[in-house]
Amino acid sequence: MKILLVGSECAPVAKVGGLADVVGSLPKALKSLRVDVSVILPFYKVVKIKKSKLRLVKRRIPVFFNQKEESFNLWKTFLPKSRVPLLLVENNKYFFGKGVYVESDASSGGSEKEAARFLFLSTASIEIAKMMKADILHCQDWHTALIPYLIKKESYKIKTLLTIHNLGYQGIYKSKAVNKLLGTRFPGKQVNCLKLGILTADFINTVSPSYAKEILTRKYGAGLQKYLKRRKKHLIGIVNGLDLEVFNPKTDPFLKKRYSWKNIKDKSYNKIYLQKKCFKKANLKIPILGIVSRLADQKGFDLIKGIFRYLIKEELQFILLGKGSKKYEKFFQQSVKRFPEKCCVKIGFDEKLAHQIYGGADMFLMPSFFEPCGLGQQIAMKYGTVPVARAVGGIKNTVFPVKIKRNRIKGNGFLFNRYSQKDLFESIKKALGFYEKKDIWKQIQINGMKQDFSWKKSAKKYKSLYKKILD
Repeated sequence: MKILLVGSECAPVAKVGGLADVVGSLPKALKSLRVDVSVILPFYKVVKIKKSKLRLVKRRIPVFFNQKEESFNLWKTFLPKSRVPLLLVENNKYFFGKGVYVESDASSGGSEKEAARFLFLSTASIEIAKMMKADILHCQDWHTALIPYLIKKESYKIKTLLTIHNLGYQGIYKSKAVNKLLGTRFPGKQVNCLKLGILTADFINTVSPSYAKEILTRKYGAGLQKYLKRRKKHLIGIVNGLDLEVFNPKTDPFLKKRYSWKNIKDKSYNKIYLQKKCFKKANLKIPILGIVSRLADQKGFDLIKGIFRYLIKEELQFILLGKGSKKYEKFFQQSVKRFPEKCCVKIGFDEKLAHQIYGGADMFLMPSFFEPCGLGQQIAMKYGTVPVARAVGGIKNTVFPVKIKRNRIKGNGFLFNRYSQKDLFESIKKALGFYEKKDIWKQIQINGMKQDFSWKKSAKKYKSLYKKILD
């Protein structure tokens, strides 16, 4: 079977968020299972690949788009450190600018330019699938969610799988704009790309089993729960894995000292380095609470803000890396001025610092309102940094509460259920209490580090799902 996986991002070639990590790592795991898989990505300006590593597959491939004949050039290279073909769609008219998205995050509808960018990618991807005689187009999120509809509309013999990474991002655009671009006749005022993908894809999956159940409810369904319920028999959840070539304390080039669960004591060198970097001096007795995240309501920052004046009174240090909502950026920047010895904040994204927080912090905070999968808690545990998180979505599938039975220490993190400031603070306090018990804490760390977060198991599930779709 021939699989084409198409998305708006792909790490490390063009990355904005976690979607890129999945598109960049899942195909490599599938390739190791002898799946014939390739990735389709726009040839953005941000994509920097040496000419010697690029091969022109075909020039000026025609497609009907925006009421006329357009074309694109198709280039081929390989995902870094792999033999997974990466197919780059070149068209400067639609893939212009320095970034991946036209809007700030291309979350759920914006300018017609954003719609045109990804609807052109969808149109081009179908043409590539026809050229390559692909069996399945594996579509990622709203950006390519109209592919199943367009394939059904033209009765092409190509199957589709739609992976939902975040149901809150739906791609909602004016019908007039979409009809002009695609030559369709959608009625009404708006077209919801993700909704149409849900209704027309041969199969749908989310990035964790828990999230697949949650999105069937009004609380987490983002207005699409009734359509998802219709497709319930064709909806499953598969947990995302980690690219262990990127996230592995045994090999991580960004760490001050590398380590594994077998020599976890060496993690302390990274803590000392992080403390000196953030606070000028180190004290191993003080626990570090770390966060690497988008600053958004979804991630529970309203809860963190609500308890912060109490949290900062505890014997701890707080280190945050992220960007997003201006109200949170401003709040945490002001907190640094008030508590410079206990609070360190870097607004923006810094790959090196992110790895150093995972490697140097003692605890990792994720009080999310919803969390489709969550790579943060998995990365943290791989680095022996114990998560304090809300039991929701993929967090429930990867973090298991600490329990002590017959002198056996089970679990790898601290969870709370209700989305409340009180429950978050109590969970942090509980973790701080366990931190004082060094032998127990060490075992909690080891429990997390020994867990298998690789793509192996999940890739096998995707391979089985592909076979099921083709049966």
